[in-house]
Amino acid sequence: MVSTGALRAHLLAVGLAGAVATSREVSLRSYRLFAARDPRVTIGLDPEGDWKQSDLIALMAEKCGVSADSRHTSGPDVIDPDRTLVALDAFAERLAEAARNRSSVLFGTGHPHRLLGFYAALADVLSAAGCTVLTPAHGSCVDITTRFGLRTYNLDYVRGVALVREPGARGAGRGTGAHTHSPLPVRTALAAAAEAGGPLPDLVVGDHGWVCGAGQLGFEAIGLGDTDDPALFVGEAEGRVSVVVPLDDAVRSDYYRPLTRYVLNRACLSQ
Repeated sequence: MVSTGALRAHLLAVGLAGAVATSREVSLRSYRLFAARDPRVTIGLDPEGDWKQSDLIALMAEKCGVSADSRHTSGPDVIDPDRTLVALDAFAERLAEAARNRSSVLFGTGHPHRLLGFYAALADVLSAAGCTVLTPAHGSCVDITTRFGLRTYNLDYVRGVALVREPGARGAGRGTGAHTHSPLPVRTALAAAAEAGGPLPDLVVGDHGWVCGAGQLGFEAIGLGDTDDPALFVGEAEGRVSVVVPLDDAVRSDYYRPLTRYVLNRACLSQ
């Protein structure tokens, strides 16, 4: 078990909250690009509102605890650990509900090197609780536009968590996939599940395009978001994403283990 106080201290000690590695400059650039509807930053979400950069700064100040002062343009960005804890409790509540209902759940990540262990532990516990952890479109090709041009990736699953990897990449079955924010992997997975006649997920758990892409298509989605990920928080504000946990999504993978224990304990799913 991890107490709330102990987890709060851990968040600050390892940079999951407090002053984080994501810089203010990077966050503001993301807000500008989102306001311009750049698909690299909207990552599958089609915003209903007319979100200007000033609106996004205000939203991210409310949801994450970043500075609401638009004149603050440099230095490390900040996440309020208390906002992280509140969101983790809501995240845990959704997992508990999924377990009670023995729901079908789809997990996916664009940060396999960092977050695979976090999601995989949740998938293991939900599966043991009677949930169906879905793995649709395993092995399918996904064409994703990157800064290097159009690249083809393969959709793979590791311990029930979807990720993409380059064709022929070593480590199949391991968390050595590619970093991506694209919504195309979740669209591919959901389309394959529908074409196969289901089941479709009752809940999608992940980050970036996995959350925004699923939420835009009407699936309940929860996940993790950094200060430079405005799309997830806009999705939450507009009602297409259920829960977003503000935290740094690129610290060492073992730093997320206390979060796993805390979430499972709050969801009464500890093993």
